[in-house]
Amino acid sequence: MHRVVQISDTHLSPNKPHFACNWEPLTAWLAAERPALVIHTGDVTVDGADIDEDMSHCRGLLDAIGVPVLSIPGNHDVGEAYHPHQPVNDQRLARWRRYLGEDFWVRDLEDWRLIGLNSMLFGSDEAEERRQLAWLEGQIAEAGGRRLGWFLHRPLFVEAPDEGDKGYWSVPPRPRAQLLDLVVRHDVAFVASGHLHRAHDFTVGGTRYIWGPSSGFVVGPELQPGMAGSTTLGAVTYDFDGRDFAATIHEIAALKTLWIDDVIHEVYPPRAA
Repeated sequence: MHRVVQISDTHLSPNKPHFACNWEPLTAWLAAERPALVIHTGDVTVDGADIDEDMSHCRGLLDAIGVPVLSIPGNHDVGEAYHPHQPVNDQRLARWRRYLGEDFWVRDLEDWRLIGLNSMLFGSDEAEERRQLAWLEGQIAEAGGRRLGWFLHRPLFVEAPDEGDKGYWSVPPRPRAQLLDLVVRHDVAFVASGHLHRAHDFTVGGTRYIWGPSSGFVVGPELQPGMAGSTTLGAVTYDFDGRDFAATIHEIAALKTLWIDDVIHEVYPPRAA
Protein backbone atom coordinates (compact mmCIF):
# COMPACT_ATOMS: atom_id res chain seq x y z
CA MET A 1 0.00 0.00 0.00
CA HIS A 2 1.17 3.53 -0.79
CA ARG A 3 0.11 6.50 1.31
CA VAL A 4 0.09 9.97 -0.24
CA VAL A 5 -0.88 13.13 1.65
CA GLN A 6 -2.31 16.22 0.00
CA ILE A 7 -1.61 19.54 1.70
CA SER A 8 -2.74 22.85 0.30
CA ASP A 9 -2.83 26.63 0.59
CA THR A 10 -0.15 27.09 3.21
CA HIS A 11 0.44 30.76 2.20
CA LEU A 12 3.91 31.02 3.72
CA SER A 13 6.36 33.92 3.58
CA PRO A 14 9.31 35.13 5.67
CA ASN A 15 7.99 38.70 5.47
CA LYS A 16 4.28 38.04 6.06
CA PRO A 17 4.25 35.36 8.77
CA HIS A 18 0.50 35.60 9.42
CA PHE A 19 -0.06 31.86 8.91
CA ALA A 20 3.37 30.52 9.85
CA CYS A 21 2.16 29.23 13.22
CA ASN A 22 0.33 26.41 11.43
CA TRP A 23 3.36 25.02 9.60
CA GLU A 24 4.96 23.23 12.59
CA PRO A 25 1.77 21.41 13.68
CA LEU A 26 1.14 20.42 10.06
CA THR A 27 4.62 18.92 9.68
CA ALA A 28 4.28 17.14 13.03
CA TRP A 29 1.05 15.57 11.79
CA LEU A 30 2.74 14.59 8.52
CA ALA A 31 5.56 12.89 10.41
CA ALA A 32 3.02 10.79 12.30
CA GLU A 33 1.25 9.79 9.06
CA ARG A 34 4.54 8.68 7.44
CA PRO A 35 3.48 9.16 3.81
CA ALA A 36 5.59 7.97 0.90
CA LEU A 37 4.81 11.22 -0.92
CA VAL A 38 3.39 14.66 -0.11
CA ILE A 39 1.54 16.60 -2.81
CA HIS A 40 1.05 20.33 -2.28
CA THR A 41 -1.88 21.61 -4.34
CA GLY A 42 -0.80 25.21 -4.56
CA ASP A 43 -0.62 28.62 -2.97
CA VAL A 44 2.50 27.37 -1.29
CA THR A 45 3.56 31.01 -0.88
CA VAL A 46 1.92 34.25 0.13
CA ASP A 47 3.12 36.03 -3.00
CA GLY A 48 5.85 33.98 -4.63
CA ALA A 49 4.63 34.87 -8.10
CA ASP A 50 6.72 38.04 -7.83
CA ILE A 51 8.93 37.48 -4.79
CA ASP A 52 11.93 35.16 -4.97
CA GLU A 53 12.36 35.30 -1.21
CA ASP A 54 8.93 33.72 -0.69
CA MET A 55 9.82 30.93 -3.11
CA SER A 56 13.23 30.28 -1.56
CA HIS A 57 11.76 30.27 1.96
CA CYS A 58 9.10 27.72 0.98
CA ARG A 59 11.61 25.52 -0.83
CA GLY A 60 13.54 25.20 2.41
CA LEU A 61 10.40 24.39 4.42
CA LEU A 62 9.30 21.68 1.98
CA ASP A 63 12.76 20.13 1.92
CA ALA A 64 12.71 19.89 5.71
CA ILE A 65 9.61 17.66 5.67
CA GLY A 66 11.94 14.74 5.01
CA VAL A 67 9.85 12.89 2.40
CA PRO A 68 9.46 13.56 -1.33
CA VAL A 69 7.21 16.54 -2.10
CA LEU A 70 5.61 17.37 -5.44
CA SER A 71 3.92 20.75 -5.79
CA ILE A 72 1.64 22.41 -8.29
CA PRO A 73 1.22 26.18 -8.42
CA GLY A 74 -1.66 28.32 -7.24
CA ASN A 75 -2.58 31.83 -8.27
CA HIS A 76 -0.36 33.37 -5.58
CA ASP A 77 2.56 31.28 -6.86
CA VAL A 78 2.47 32.02 -10.61
CA GLY A 79 -0.36 34.49 -11.21
CA GLU A 80 -3.56 33.77 -13.09
CA ALA A 81 -4.95 34.10 -16.60
CA TYR A 82 -5.51 37.69 -17.72
CA HIS A 83 -5.06 39.12 -14.22
CA PRO A 84 -4.58 42.91 -14.53
CA HIS A 85 -1.62 43.02 -12.12
CA GLN A 86 -0.28 39.46 -11.96
CA PRO A 87 -0.96 37.45 -15.12
CA VAL A 88 0.54 33.99 -15.45
CA ASN A 89 3.45 34.31 -17.89
CA ASP A 90 6.81 32.80 -18.78
CA GLN A 91 8.68 34.87 -16.19
CA ARG A 92 6.47 33.80 -13.30
CA LEU A 93 6.47 30.18 -14.44
CA ALA A 94 10.27 30.27 -14.61
CA ARG A 95 10.43 31.55 -11.03
CA TRP A 96 8.26 28.65 -9.84
CA ARG A 97 10.32 26.09 -11.76
CA ARG A 98 13.59 27.50 -10.45
CA TYR A 99 12.59 26.97 -6.83
CA LEU A 100 9.79 24.40 -6.68
CA GLY A 101 10.22 22.25 -9.77
CA GLU A 102 7.96 21.40 -12.68
CA ASP A 103 4.53 23.01 -12.64
CA PHE A 104 2.92 19.89 -14.14
CA TRP A 105 4.19 16.37 -13.64
CA VAL A 106 3.39 12.64 -13.46
CA ARG A 107 4.15 10.07 -10.76
CA ASP A 108 3.41 6.35 -11.10
CA LEU A 109 2.59 4.21 -8.09
CA GLU A 110 2.24 0.65 -9.41
CA ASP A 111 -1.40 0.48 -10.59
CA TRP A 112 -1.88 4.26 -10.44
CA ARG A 113 -0.77 7.24 -12.47
CA LEU A 114 -0.99 10.50 -10.51
CA ILE A 115 -0.96 13.64 -12.65
CA GLY A 116 -0.28 17.13 -11.34
CA LEU A 117 -1.67 19.97 -13.45
CA ASN A 118 -1.01 23.70 -13.51
CA SER A 119 -4.60 24.95 -13.41
CA MET A 120 -3.45 28.57 -13.56
CA LEU A 121 -2.68 28.04 -17.26
CA PHE A 122 -6.25 27.02 -18.11
CA GLY A 123 -7.87 29.81 -20.12
CA SER A 124 -4.64 31.81 -20.36
CA ASP A 125 -4.13 31.25 -24.12
CA GLU A 126 -0.41 31.02 -23.38
CA ALA A 127 1.76 28.60 -25.37
CA GLU A 128 2.34 26.70 -22.12
CA GLU A 129 -1.39 26.00 -21.85
CA ARG A 130 -1.30 24.22 -25.21
CA ARG A 131 1.87 22.38 -24.27
CA GLN A 132 0.35 21.16 -21.02
CA LEU A 133 -2.82 19.89 -22.71
CA ALA A 134 -0.82 17.97 -25.33
CA TRP A 135 1.40 16.58 -22.57
CA LEU A 136 -1.67 15.53 -20.53
CA GLU A 137 -3.19 13.68 -23.46
CA GLY A 138 0.13 11.93 -23.99
CA GLN A 139 0.44 10.89 -20.35
CA ILE A 140 -3.07 9.45 -20.40
CA ALA A 141 -2.39 7.55 -23.63
CA GLU A 142 0.80 6.09 -22.17
CA ALA A 143 -0.65 5.17 -18.76
CA GLY A 144 -0.48 1.46 -19.58
CA GLY A 145 -3.81 0.61 -17.99
CA ARG A 146 -3.04 2.39 -14.72
CA ARG A 147 -5.92 4.16 -13.00
CA LEU A 148 -5.75 7.95 -13.10
CA GLY A 149 -5.91 10.56 -10.36
CA TRP A 150 -5.45 14.29 -10.97
CA PHE A 151 -4.20 17.01 -8.65
CA LEU A 152 -4.64 20.72 -9.39
CA HIS A 153 -5.08 23.99 -7.54
CA ARG A 154 -8.36 25.40 -8.83
CA PRO A 155 -11.28 22.97 -8.95
CA LEU A 156 -12.73 22.20 -12.36
CA PHE A 157 -16.12 23.42 -11.10
CA VAL A 158 -17.75 24.57 -7.87
CA GLU A 159 -21.43 23.63 -8.20
CA ALA A 160 -21.92 21.62 -11.41
CA PRO A 161 -19.83 20.52 -14.41
CA ASP A 162 -21.92 22.65 -16.79
CA GLU A 163 -21.97 25.80 -14.64
CA GLY A 164 -21.10 29.18 -16.10
CA ASP A 165 -17.95 31.15 -15.42
CA LYS A 166 -17.28 31.32 -11.67
CA GLY A 167 -14.41 33.75 -12.13
CA TYR A 168 -11.81 33.49 -9.40
CA TRP A 169 -13.12 30.24 -7.93
CA SER A 170 -12.82 27.63 -10.68
CA VAL A 171 -11.53 26.73 -14.13
CA PRO A 172 -13.25 28.71 -16.94
CA PRO A 173 -15.93 26.91 -18.99
CA ARG A 174 -14.01 26.48 -22.26
CA PRO A 175 -10.92 24.69 -20.91
CA ARG A 176 -13.11 22.97 -18.30
CA ALA A 177 -15.12 21.30 -21.07
CA GLN A 178 -11.94 19.90 -22.64
CA LEU A 179 -10.72 18.58 -19.31
CA LEU A 180 -14.05 17.06 -18.31
CA ASP A 181 -14.16 15.28 -21.66
CA LEU A 182 -10.84 13.65 -20.76
CA VAL A 183 -12.15 12.81 -17.26
CA VAL A 184 -15.17 11.01 -18.71
CA ARG A 185 -13.44 9.29 -21.64
CA HIS A 186 -10.60 7.96 -19.54
CA ASP A 187 -12.54 7.18 -16.36
CA VAL A 188 -10.42 9.40 -14.10
CA ALA A 189 -10.94 8.04 -10.58
CA PHE A 190 -10.57 11.33 -8.71
CA VAL A 191 -9.79 14.99 -9.19
CA ALA A 192 -8.21 16.63 -6.13
CA SER A 193 -7.91 20.39 -5.77
CA GLY A 194 -7.25 23.18 -3.27
CA HIS A 195 -7.82 26.94 -3.61
CA LEU A 196 -11.24 27.18 -1.97
CA HIS A 197 -10.00 26.74 1.62
CA ARG A 198 -12.91 24.38 2.13
CA ALA A 199 -13.10 20.61 2.64
CA HIS A 200 -15.51 18.70 0.43
CA ASP A 201 -15.78 15.21 -1.09
CA PHE A 202 -18.45 14.35 -3.66
CA THR A 203 -18.95 12.21 -6.75
CA VAL A 204 -20.17 13.18 -10.21
CA GLY A 205 -20.42 10.64 -13.02
CA GLY A 206 -18.33 8.09 -11.15
CA THR A 207 -15.42 10.49 -10.50
CA ARG A 208 -14.69 11.71 -6.97
CA TYR A 209 -13.98 15.41 -6.59
CA ILE A 210 -12.01 16.15 -3.44
CA TRP A 211 -11.45 19.70 -2.18
CA GLY A 212 -8.39 19.55 0.01
CA PRO A 213 -8.60 21.96 2.95
CA SER A 214 -6.04 24.64 3.62
CA SER A 215 -3.65 24.26 6.51
CA GLY A 216 -3.13 28.03 6.62
CA PHE A 217 -6.46 29.79 7.07
CA VAL A 218 -10.19 29.65 6.43
CA VAL A 219 -12.44 32.06 4.57
CA GLY A 220 -15.57 33.68 5.99
CA PRO A 221 -19.05 33.44 4.43
CA GLU A 222 -19.00 37.03 3.23
CA LEU A 223 -16.25 36.12 0.76
CA GLN A 224 -17.76 32.71 -0.12
CA PRO A 225 -21.54 33.06 0.22
CA GLY A 226 -23.38 29.76 0.01
CA MET A 227 -20.35 27.68 -1.02
CA ALA A 228 -20.45 23.95 -0.35
CA GLY A 229 -18.00 22.20 1.93
CA SER A 230 -16.77 23.01 5.41
CA THR A 231 -14.30 25.47 6.90
CA THR A 232 -11.94 22.73 8.00
CA LEU A 233 -8.19 23.16 8.45
CA GLY A 234 -6.33 19.98 7.63
CA ALA A 235 -5.09 17.65 4.91
CA VAL A 236 -6.16 14.62 2.86
CA THR A 237 -4.71 11.10 2.91
CA TYR A 238 -4.83 8.81 -0.12
CA ASP A 239 -4.11 5.12 0.36
CA PHE A 240 -3.49 3.18 -2.84
CA ASP A 241 -3.81 -0.60 -2.62
CA GLY A 242 -3.73 -2.34 -5.97
CA ARG A 243 -6.36 -0.65 -8.12
CA ASP A 244 -8.33 0.49 -5.08
CA PHE A 245 -7.92 3.75 -3.21
CA ALA A 246 -9.27 5.36 -0.07
CA ALA A 247 -9.29 9.14 0.38
CA THR A 248 -9.96 10.72 3.75
CA ILE A 249 -10.17 14.39 4.71
CA HIS A 250 -8.61 15.01 8.11
CA GLU A 251 -9.25 17.93 10.39
CA ILE A 252 -5.98 18.60 12.22
CA ALA A 253 -6.90 19.79 15.70
CA ALA A 254 -3.51 21.36 16.39
CA LEU A 255 -3.94 23.90 13.58
CA LYS A 256 -5.04 27.33 14.77
CA THR A 257 -8.21 28.63 13.12
CA LEU A 258 -7.15 31.82 11.37
CA TRP A 259 -9.56 33.85 9.22
CA ILE A 260 -8.25 35.65 6.14
CA ASP A 261 -11.08 38.16 6.59
CA ASP A 262 -9.29 39.58 9.65
CA VAL A 263 -5.98 40.28 7.88
CA ILE A 264 -6.69 40.36 4.15
CA HIS A 265 -5.77 44.04 3.79
CA GLU A 266 -2.40 43.34 5.40
CA VAL A 267 -1.61 40.15 3.52
CA TYR A 268 -3.13 41.13 0.17
CA PRO A 269 -3.53 44.91 0.15
CA PRO A 270 -5.64 46.29 -2.69
CA ARG A 271 -3.62 47.53 -5.64
CA ALA A 272 -4.10 50.91 -7.25
CA ALA A 273 -6.00 50.76 -10.51
